[in-house]
Amino acid sequence: MSRVPVLLGTIKFSHSVFALPFCLLALFVAAGGLPSLRVGLLAVAAMVGARTAAMAFNRLVDRAIDARNPRTADRALPKGLVRPAEVAALLVAGALVFLGAAALLNRIALLFSVPVLAVLLAYSLTKRFTSASHFVLGLALGLSPLGAWVAVKGEAFLEGAVFPVLVGLSVLVWTASFDVIYACQDVEFDRREGLRSVPARLGVGRSLALSRALHVGAVLLLAAAGFAGGLSFIYYAGVAAVAGLLAYGHSIVREGDLGRLDVAFFTVNGWVSLSLMACTLLDLLVLGTPAGG
Repeated sequence: MSRVPVLLGTIKFSHSVFALPFCLLALFVAAGGLPSLRVGLLAVAAMVGARTAAMAFNRLVDRAIDARNPRTADRALPKGLVRPAEVAALLVAGALVFLGAAALLNRIALLFSVPVLAVLLAYSLTKRFTSASHFVLGLALGLSPLGAWVAVKGEAFLEGAVFPVLVGLSVLVWTASFDVIYACQDVEFDRREGLRSVPARLGVGRSLALSRALHVGAVLLLAAAGFAGGLSFIYYAGVAAVAGLLAYGHSIVREGDLGRLDVAFFTVNGWVSLSLMACTLLDLLVLGTPAGG
């Protein structure tokens, strides 16, 4: 048990806060408020299991690269604090939790679970051959609102599906944007190793400009999702908060000064997802927006 915190740290378990709130807000809208306890717990288990499997796979396939990168050389796996077999066991456990939760939710969730898991695992390999890897990561996280919608709707998942699709697209663009910022730390290493990323290809300055444009797109997609879901001013207050938080994140990161990147990447993005989720739930509970818009 003493190794559990190290294993959870290896897969950055705490970073579930980035995608989980988007999963939950789609769950709330699909249910028209709070879903049943059973569906809620299974949806959360599926999301956490899927993310655990994806991160464990990422650490396994990248362990040699991480060992060569000064920024990541202190991670538990390259340093030998955990064994590859332990991380592989975590990968299998996460995948089984995800597939099991999907099976218990409904037939459609189970049907989609295998291709979704394939996308989640495939991301870890993309940096080796495409600079679009940031968008593949965005797709992986952007599938969570769609999964939550299926968890509630089951066979009727197409009902009101414009909302989760728009939220999913927003998450895709939002994730790609902050991953581009994060990758700015490794420009020289990626170029030396022949790894693909937007900053390695375009440079830091143009990458930060692209990130700003992507974040504008993410906010517009969230606003469109609110319209599609029939949400009210409370939800849009959340969207405004998201815009303000993202603007703040960009104001403290610039070419030649990435010293506050952790604040822009971790703190700001955590508050982005939590703020929007809270406003969505408040909208539904206070104003009673119909399920699925």
